[in-house]
Amino acid sequence: MEKTLVLIKPDAIERGMIGRIISRFEDKGLTIVGFKMLSAHAALLEEHYSHLKDKPFFPRIKEFMTTTPIIAMCVAGLDAVDVVRSLCGVTNSRQAAPGTIRGDWGMSIQSNLVHASDSKETAEVEIDRFFEKDEIFEYKRMLENIIYAPDER
Repeated sequence: MEKTLVLIKPDAIERGMIGRIISRFEDKGLTIVGFKMLSAHAALLEEHYSHLKDKPFFPRIKEFMTTTPIIAMCVAGLDAVDVVRSLCGVTNSRQAAPGTIRGDWGMSIQSNLVHASDSKETAEVEIDRFFEKDEIFEYKRMLENIIYAPDER
């Protein structure tokens, strides 16, 4: 099964939305194979947001991402990267479709509740950034035969 990273950001933590966000992924049929709460330190954020490091708004992102702990989740499923990104909605929450996490609960570009890996390659790098190998679990859910047709697995 394909794996991807989801970060539940400080705005979602502050708003008490952890359970509702996790439920979106579980209700869809994705499997949580890694989960932890952590403090995002400066070096981790500089690595994770290296593509934004030279932007004038980067200090604001760094400050925002350290206001509370964050939750890192590794989720697995068929086409997990695309499925998770569809569930999250576009980055600008004001433009995200209703029915998505950002579309239903967000109003910001920065404070958009979640981060989701944008490709399989990025997911591999990001999962390694946030999780040690022994923090990712491989297991088959008993409901897998109900979630997927036999020829899809």
